Amino acid sequence: MPDWVWYILAFPIGITVFAVALGQLYYRVRYLSKIVRIFEEKPLFIIPRGKPVAGAEDVAFETTEGLALRGCYLPTNGPRKGVILFGLEFGSNRWAAVQYCSALRDDGYDVFAYEPRSQGESDKDAAYDPLQWVTNKDLADGRAALAYLKRRKDAPVSGIGIFGISKGGSVGLLLAAEDDWVKCVATDGAYATYSTMVPYMQRWVHIYIKGFKAVRQLIVRRWFYGLLARTTIRKVGQTRRVQFQSVEKALKALKQPLLLIHGGADTYIKPEMAQELLRMARPRAKELWLVPDAKHNQALNVAGPEYHKKLVEFFDRHMGEASTDSAVSSSRPPRSTAAR
Repeated sequence: MPDWVWYILAFPIGITVFAVALGQLYYRVRYLSKIVRIFEEKPLFIIPRGKPVAGAEDVAFETTEGLALRGCYLPTNGPRKGVILFGLEFGSNRWAAVQYCSALRDDGYDVFAYEPRSQGESDKDAAYDPLQWVTNKDLADGRAALAYLKRRKDAPVSGIGIFGISKGGSVGLLLAAEDDWVKCVATDGAYATYSTMVPYMQRWVHIYIKGFKAVRQLIVRRWFYGLLARTTIRKVGQTRRVQFQSVEKALKALKQPLLLIHGGADTYIKPEMAQELLRMARPRAKELWLVPDAKHNQALNVAGPEYHKKLVEFFDRHMGEASTDSAVSSSRPPRSTAAR
């Protein structure tokens, strides 16, 4: 093929690359500071908190960095079927697990809830101001909680289940993706950073942009916003000295059965975002339960007994091998990265 043909073919590609680069530069200069500000805003919710209950074991354990985290171990009210690690909503305390897991405890499950660093009564990390987005610090705390459960004398050899609310559910997905000691995962209101940001950015930027509609329709597509979102995540991570975690990648690596519970009237993490998470998830056994009229993290208040019934059925179906009398062998090398 003559060289001039290659030049003709390369010309539109070069123009496209130049236009995208120019567009990204324009958006970053004009809007990045606004996107960063919105990204760092903490949501205003009624955060559920609980109080200590009789029979609970108050627990303290350390992260690999030497921070003391507080937890509570809630034993079942009858013969034990298995153990559930409960992941808290951002800003909640460990005793919030009581209301969410009452039916699980009645049905034979021990529940362990922990407060991540700088939350509840756990140690404050002076170098970390947590947001609602999951970082490497949150994942490290989750790994420490798993390591604690593995060290217990009554730890089940066959593994545990995870049940998490909102941010706690997102952390649970990350833990399950890297540790096959986790047998199944249920979440309520879980979300991912990137796939939550991009739809909102499409709305935010359109509020600020007043002209150039034709150009906007031509080049401003989801992938374009995605580039800007990744720039924002990277910039905030560098400023705060953290690494924001990809729940999307975790879902694609997940093999364990998955139950996603989500409010059908959630205006913060919209139902279509939950549907996108379900689409990304790889497990064959996966389900999304949209609770009609429930807002973010309000599915329990709306569905009541049906909510508890759904959880019990899910864990009964996927944790049948858990044993009360068996404990994790001290020679068994965990696949978890908690010891790193």
